[in-house]
Amino acid sequence: MPLPFAPLVGFLVGIALAFAAASEVARDDGPMVMSRPFGLTVAFAMLIHTPVVGYFVAFHGDWAYLYVVPWHRVPSALDLTFVLLGAAATVAGQSAAYPFVRKRRLGALVGLAAGPLALLVALATLFSRQLGTSANFAQFHGGFGVEPIAASTLGRGVLWMACVYAAGLAWCVRAMWRLESDRDVRERGL
Repeated sequence: MPLPFAPLVGFLVGIALAFAAASEVARDDGPMVMSRPFGLTVAFAMLIHTPVVGYFVAFHGDWAYLYVVPWHRVPSALDLTFVLLGAAATVAGQSAAYPFVRKRRLGALVGLAAGPLALLVALATLFSRQLGTSANFAQFHGGFGVEPIAASTLGRGVLWMACVYAAGLAWCVRAMWRLESDRDVRERGL
């Protein structure tokens, strides 16, 4: 995913993961960082979100920067900072959602997600041409060697990474839902 989208997607995923663990979060009044949902979210951020974003920076850098700057001129430390910012946003999304989930305030949770979602849609609309194009910086701005994303290596990468991301997210949500049943089993002494 392009770097400007990574923190927004991460933040929204963090909110969704907090919502998926609503029963566990509502029961647990301890520190958030000691909770199992928090641990699962950190694992998702580091094992799924970070590598997916990092893949595009490493192999399709100009697209990751939406052809705004030439990727080869960006210091690698800045690349790493942006990738880790996306991962941190996932944890931040869950952290921001925790108080609302604990109090079962769904309206406030929707309000929390509305801003980043609107910004994500606005960015996708604004950069729709860049999102659908595979090229390097010079090709994109020079109008030569440009191909549609669907017919390119980048397109296959987007498809593969979307599958990896969706599978990782589905597994994490399933694990969040299982936390409640695992707790019930422990409390009943079964």
